[in-house]
Amino acid sequence: MATFQTGWLLSILLINLPTCFAVAGPPAPPPAPECYIPCDEKDCRKDIHCTWNARLEPQIPTNYSLHWKAADSKDQHVISGTGFSGYIQRVHFNHGDLCVWVQAKNQHGSAKSQEVVYNTANIIKPPSPEVTPNPHDQFEIDWKFNCDQLLLSMGHCDVRHRAEADHIWQEEEGGFYGSYTLNNPKNCTAYELQVRCACGTTLRSDWSPIHRIQGTEKTPDGELDVWRDCGTSPASSDCVLTWKNLSTVQACGHILGYEVKLSYKNGTVVLVNVSTAESKGQLLCDARQCHFPSSLKDASSVSISAYNAHGATVPSYLAMPVSGKEKNEQAFRLKMTEENLTVSWNLPSQSSDNLKEYVVQYKQAASLPGRGFDWVKVNKSQTTAFFEGRFEHYTPYQVSLFTVSHSREVLHLSTVTGYSLEGTPPKVTLFNTISLAATNVTLLWEPAPLSQQRGVILYYQIGVDKQKVLKVSASPQHENKTIQLTHLSPGQEYEVWIKAVTAAGPGGNVTIRFKTKDDEDSVYFRVLVVICVLVICVLIVLVSACLGKCKVCPLVPPCFSNKVPDPRNSCIFREMKHQINDPMAWICIPIHEPHPKISLLEVVQVETWASKSSQQKASDVDGLFRPVVGDRSSHMDCQDDQREDAVTEECHRTDFRCGREAYSKMVDSDEERDREEEDREDCWSSSEDEQCTSGYEKHFMPTASEILEVS
Repeated sequence: MATFQTGWLLSILLINLPTCFAVAGPPAPPPAPECYIPCDEKDCRKDIHCTWNARLEPQIPTNYSLHWKAADSKDQHVISGTGFSGYIQRVHFNHGDLCVWVQAKNQHGSAKSQEVVYNTANIIKPPSPEVTPNPHDQFEIDWKFNCDQLLLSMGHCDVRHRAEADHIWQEEEGGFYGSYTLNNPKNCTAYELQVRCACGTTLRSDWSPIHRIQGTEKTPDGELDVWRDCGTSPASSDCVLTWKNLSTVQACGHILGYEVKLSYKNGTVVLVNVSTAESKGQLLCDARQCHFPSSLKDASSVSISAYNAHGATVPSYLAMPVSGKEKNEQAFRLKMTEENLTVSWNLPSQSSDNLKEYVVQYKQAASLPGRGFDWVKVNKSQTTAFFEGRFEHYTPYQVSLFTVSHSREVLHLSTVTGYSLEGTPPKVTLFNTISLAATNVTLLWEPAPLSQQRGVILYYQIGVDKQKVLKVSASPQHENKTIQLTHLSPGQEYEVWIKAVTAAGPGGNVTIRFKTKDDEDSVYFRVLVVICVLVICVLIVLVSACLGKCKVCPLVPPCFSNKVPDPRNSCIFREMKHQINDPMAWICIPIHEPHPKISLLEVVQVETWASKSSQQKASDVDGLFRPVVGDRSSHMDCQDDQREDAVTEECHRTDFRCGREAYSKMVDSDEERDREEEDREDCWSSSEDEQCTSGYEKHFMPTASEILEVS
């Protein structure tokens, strides 16, 4: 183990050793300075301007100083600083030879450049010539360069040129004085030229600004590269027409305008001629592309051509999308930096003969139509597309892949969002419940708009009561942005939060609170229990009222009893008459009557006191029965007392609530008593088959035959 650690440390030391020495050592010798005396059209400056460039950017702070002295003098002059240029003022030198060098110094040491000797008369640098076109020959240029004003003799000039599409200059040195003619120019090709001159033995001037020569004009060549800008929805039909500008070789002159032909589904054809000089808002162009701001909605076909003074290009047709076939979801990869974008994909397993090419486009989110938008068309056999540009940090770019068939039909395959640099996402804009139950809840959220997102959202984190954290993917299958939380407790309050997560980290939380519903079974059970308790209580009250109706206040309705006895036959009535006359009789005060004593019935034989016929009838009967009360009191005395008492009006009238008439009515007069006695005497003189009984006895007392049957 120790041997492995030793080798590992030695390898790191060997790798970092050159760097350590380079950083810790003295600075490298700077290059020799280049010095000149700049001049304008009228005169030259008196000071000398010297510049130098360091080979490598120093790793530690380094100071540079410009040194000079006259060739025949030992006195040195120095100007210190940290830049890569310096001025030698005229008061510090005389005309003649001048020795100049640069010294670099840091905390570890110093280094000196090579010394250069300049003759102050030969380092004059005249101004750049002014180039103008020749009115008689478009491929000839003239320039103005006058050395007389500088009191110098005329020198020679150098010329260099290149085609506009090339990057390498072709130089022709010396021998040119005031004019130059381009030999063998190509048609429809623009050229760029530059000139520099010298006066006598002075230094050459800087190159003049680029002068552009237009090649021979003719009818534009080729076709426009046409596409459509649909914003952040690539499969939308509400798009605008856009195309790339023709190159100089293709334009073959100055493009005067464009002719756009729109054919709609209803058969209407619209022809629009847009001039580049006066577009009146119908055409918006920049250095790379133009776009037609009118919507292409409901258009069945579109064609466009560019024209100059000699003719127009072949019409270019815009491929229209195939309805209902926008999503094939072919995966592709992208790599985006601040300077470029690379997109790659795989070829399909089965190639189609109708496939013509692939189209890859990118669109900056929330940008205006025609802005932040570019596309490239590649052959069907290629699998890579490349873009150059400046892609902003934390800004979403939607990259889409399409196929175009030979029949000019477009199929949208897939879209991916890319960032040159990602940041943490913003909070979700909406978080709420859409369905709430006893043990589950459905949550809905909406992320921030695409233009405000600072990175690709990988997933969402959802926390429940700071105890459980769920991870929900942000893949296309979760486009509805909903989730259901289950296994919750009924009737409990919960706190739930959500936040988005990108490669740079999580964003801010959004929190909501809700309470689950109560369990329906529990609610039904509680209601059922309450109903049962109420029913039982009502039954108890009713039974109690029916069993003790003679012991409660007069407010108890008589309908609780099927048979209503004559109150004259009850000894209780004598005790109740005081309550009836009492003004507080509405208060339910129970009457404390002692429990009655049940006595045996004594069978006695009735003496013959009626008529002879009646005696014969009575002889057939073994005997009548007379109840003997346990307290030895006479039943007739009780009846006499009851006749003396007053009876309430409620006992005399017919009870309509019960739907029946009272069993018997109370007798309050002597006449009625006499009538009853006469009825009783008639009862004894009745026939043998009839029992002489009162109404009360008929209801509550057994008959003689019933007693005999029992015995």
